Amino acid sequence: MDVEEYVRRGIRQGIFEKDLRAALANQIRVFKPEEDQEYAERFAQAVINEVKNSTGIGGDFFSYHHSGVSMGEFGVGSRGSGDFFAHRQIARVIGRTRAAVGVDEMDDGGVVEVAGTAGGRYIVCAVDGMHSRLSDFPFLAGFHATRATLRDAYVMGARPILLFSDIHVADDGDVAKIFEYTAGITTVGEMMGVPLVSGSTLRIGGDMVLGERMTGCVGTVGIARHLTPRKSAAPGDVILMTEGAGGGTIATAAIYSGFPEVVERTINLQFLKAVEALLGSPVIGEVHAMTDVTNGGLRGDAHELAQTAGCRVVIVEDRVRGIADAKVQEMLDALAIDYLGVSLDSLLIVAPGDAVPALREVISDAGVRIEEIGRVEQGSPGAYLVSDGKEQDFSPRFRESAYTPVKKVADRHPADLAGMKMAVEKAADMAIEKKRRIIRYLSSVS
Repeated sequence: MDVEEYVRRGIRQGIFEKDLRAALANQIRVFKPEEDQEYAERFAQAVINEVKNSTGIGGDFFSYHHSGVSMGEFGVGSRGSGDFFAHRQIARVIGRTRAAVGVDEMDDGGVVEVAGTAGGRYIVCAVDGMHSRLSDFPFLAGFHATRATLRDAYVMGARPILLFSDIHVADDGDVAKIFEYTAGITTVGEMMGVPLVSGSTLRIGGDMVLGERMTGCVGTVGIARHLTPRKSAAPGDVILMTEGAGGGTIATAAIYSGFPEVVERTINLQFLKAVEALLGSPVIGEVHAMTDVTNGGLRGDAHELAQTAGCRVVIVEDRVRGIADAKVQEMLDALAIDYLGVSLDSLLIVAPGDAVPALREVISDAGVRIEEIGRVEQGSPGAYLVSDGKEQDFSPRFRESAYTPVKKVADRHPADLAGMKMAVEKAADMAIEKKRRIIRYLSSVS
């Protein structure tokens, strides 16, 4: 519970201060029953005083242009069309940089070229947040976030050389969560020979957020000589996909839908070992692009591949069906979850057709199943699915497949998506203008 937000909303609603103090004190005692009423009321009054002192301050440093669109209603973080739109606005705020692969390309990781080694060596950086619903399962949260960030470096053609982490636990959270989260990270790190070297540990909102909620991220830095970004996919390429058993998303679906036995299927290093073997093979030089099936499932990744490469991406459903781990697919079917729109953590490889035999051999020798599932064609950028012999649109939905009971309830399409996009875009414009104003200010005082 965010007590600061509780007070801000109460003040906006015109609740009398004494009533707001009493109501907040009661809520505080729900989370901290060991504290007496006198402490709860003093705490509540202190929050009210801080909110009053920090309200109404104007100027660039204290205010921002509100879009009027909330994260939830726009689907930010839900890996669908709303989320992709928001991320493209983030890229606009960042602007053009000297990166070899920048955020505007919406790839798995960012790339910069090492000075003095033209065409020779690149540094790749990626970061992944832990799954928000794994707060009560910190080992799983750390394990899957680490696998995710390592995957994002590997699919850019890089070998990870280090890990870094961040963890925030709310005020009432058990300190042990920090250790469990770290153990999850280092289990993967030690198995893959990638050390965890730095990080940050804080409370969510300091004293202002009550409860045990945990959030955090894991990042990695890698080194590459041959890059495999999405933009390198070319007409005539074929698309290969490896078996996937999912990660944080599938584990979350299993836990909250009554299939805890499926979580064990997600505890593996198949993907990482397969790409490690690929990077050690000469055939890696034939690979044009790689990505992992995460953002909105195959729907999202096919769409992003098509948009970034400027090509048509065609997926054949008959070849995809059965590529997921059998136990995972059984659960998805039982829960009516669209397996094409959920993160399976499979590897997608885009390469010329004559490289396929060697690619199959390397991946199969690593103990991972792999199938040819589609192709890249010349034409207007777009993703298409061939189902029952008919080609149809394969665009991502507004949100990824609803994979928990709560998500099924919240899975609603906004009535005025066009208006919301305009408001979000305007907010990004205003942030860009503010950035320019502050840069001008800093330049004038330097």
